[in-house]
Amino acid sequence: MSIRENFVVPKRYNTIAFALMAIGILAIIGLYVTSGSKSDPKEQARFWASLLQNSVFFLLVVNASMFFICATTLAWGGWQMAFRRVPEAISAVVPVIGVICGAILLAIVFGGNHTIYHWTDTHHVAEDAILNHKKGFLNKGFFAVATVLTIVLWSVLGWKMRQLSRSLDSKPLATVEARKKYIWNNTVWAALFIIVFSLTVMSSIPWLWLMSIDAHWYSTMYSWYTFASTFVSGMALIALFVVFLKNNNYLEYTNNEHLHDIGKFMFAFSVFWTYLWFSQFMLIWYANIPEETIYFQPRAHGIYKGIFWLMFIINFIAPLLLLMTRDAKRNYGTITFMSLLIIFGHWLDFYQMVFPAVSPNKVPMILYDFGVALGFVGLIMFVTGRALSKAPLLAKNHPFVKESLIHHT
Repeated sequence: MSIRENFVVPKRYNTIAFALMAIGILAIIGLYVTSGSKSDPKEQARFWASLLQNSVFFLLVVNASMFFICATTLAWGGWQMAFRRVPEAISAVVPVIGVICGAILLAIVFGGNHTIYHWTDTHHVAEDAILNHKKGFLNKGFFAVATVLTIVLWSVLGWKMRQLSRSLDSKPLATVEARKKYIWNNTVWAALFIIVFSLTVMSSIPWLWLMSIDAHWYSTMYSWYTFASTFVSGMALIALFVVFLKNNNYLEYTNNEHLHDIGKFMFAFSVFWTYLWFSQFMLIWYANIPEETIYFQPRAHGIYKGIFWLMFIINFIAPLLLLMTRDAKRNYGTITFMSLLIIFGHWLDFYQMVFPAVSPNKVPMILYDFGVALGFVGLIMFVTGRALSKAPLLAKNHPFVKESLIHHT
């Protein structure tokens, strides 16, 4: 059987990607003119909050692809090898969005506007007992070092995993010992990424980048909640690219069995996200402690309640009803629709994480923020397309390829 090993980026694909990036640039310009250029710090904060929300969300989503690769590598799973080059290509976007996100975060922290991060105002911290107590963690120096180090480690370890994978394309492993050594090296590097991922995405980074916007409030579930939101979105993004490539006659060895398992991840982590959402909300509601409930007042009962409950319906009710059956997980149309809906729903989740603290009295016009999101989508399309075209779509000569070819779920 002859297969199409190399992806050729269609002209229309790049046209759409460039058009989306142009929409994003226009949205940023529009935001700057209407908010960012104003003298009022709160108006300026609205501009930076949009950039913060979108850059952090899409950075965590594309980084979830490398987490998926490393988690399955540690499990010595082979079922994903037929489409592994898809999450590898998506993870190549991490350094690009990482630079953008890092620049935005540092500009907010070291700029003169303290609306988003109140703890950057030293005079305010000195007079605030709670912030003064947290200043050992919430300070500009720690934030900058943690942010830069995190993005660099994600990028470097992700690059190493991609290089290990592509090293076999032109260099088959001749002996059993060589195969064992390769699997061991792959496992070690995957473990290093998982350790870094655990210490950042699953713990400290959501505290710094997002939870510190509401610096008086805290939740021990927040990082896992953020992880679940971005991982299910990351699996949805992988599903979109797999379906796109299949519809264009690529990934011949990827079949409904593989798509079914991707759909299982989307369904399972939608439920897992809901478990964390409910647990965090229920415990705070039940305790009814003012310093905890203040976070949910504008979201669940205030002017943002429409977005809050719409996000819940999209992220839980829709996947529960539409992805429960076996056939739904194998249907290209259903998977495509649900993938788009899940990504949008969790983008809304990040919107309601950021904006109630930045703009508590008025819901900003969301079209600008959605335009910025489309710009990031175009960037992801462009970089992922280029990465897909630079290596064979099948991870050739990998010891686990056969397991993926005969995979049955």
